[in-house]
Amino acid sequence: MRVLVAEDERILADTIAEGLRRFSMAVDVVYDGDTAAEKLVVNRYDVAVLDRDLPGRSGDDVCRMIAGSDSGTRVLMLTAAVGIRDRVEGLGLGADDYLTKPFAFAELVARLQALSRRSATALPPVLERDGLVLDVTRHTAARDGLVLSLSPKEFAVLHVLMRAGGRIVSAEDLLEQAWDEHTDPFTNTVRVTIMTLRRKLGDPPLIHTIPRVGYRLGS
Repeated sequence: MRVLVAEDERILADTIAEGLRRFSMAVDVVYDGDTAAEKLVVNRYDVAVLDRDLPGRSGDDVCRMIAGSDSGTRVLMLTAAVGIRDRVEGLGLGADDYLTKPFAFAELVARLQALSRRSATALPPVLERDGLVLDVTRHTAARDGLVLSLSPKEFAVLHVLMRAGGRIVSAEDLLEQAWDEHTDPFTNTVRVTIMTLRRKLGDPPLIHTIPRVGYRLGS
């Protein structure tokens, strides 16, 4: 899942991003509405976490922008206002969900996962293929009943490959879906992650390299 966090409280925004990355989400962070709008034009996000009271362009305006586009991005609004009227207004702007501050981080993660499942390309929270079982909600992976110890990035890459259903996934697509925008596209980070993931998955190999094309998951 690729997430945009737009929150002007920098410590809160950075803390949210750090926590979401532990759940293998690719997270970009902005601190004002104008930058959020720019990012949404350039990048594709599964979910945008928007504070309503952003400086510059307000979170409400950014939400309207997303709702009026065909990006498919879901919106989770954050606000310190707790009144029913405020929640109704936020949902009326086109937001898909609403969370008041302060909130439990576990609830934020659960709501983001739920929004991702509601997308047009929604998949079940548990994916199975060739003896691999990936539980996105519990953030666990196993092969033939043996639990795998994966880093957040390895989990994210495996998730992308399993979602592809045996189709070839290019290195560029892996970068877009599993890494944030600060990753250097000319590094060998994808190759290294695939290499360590292959080793952890064991034999017989399940991840195959298609020269000059990408990677495919399957026995």
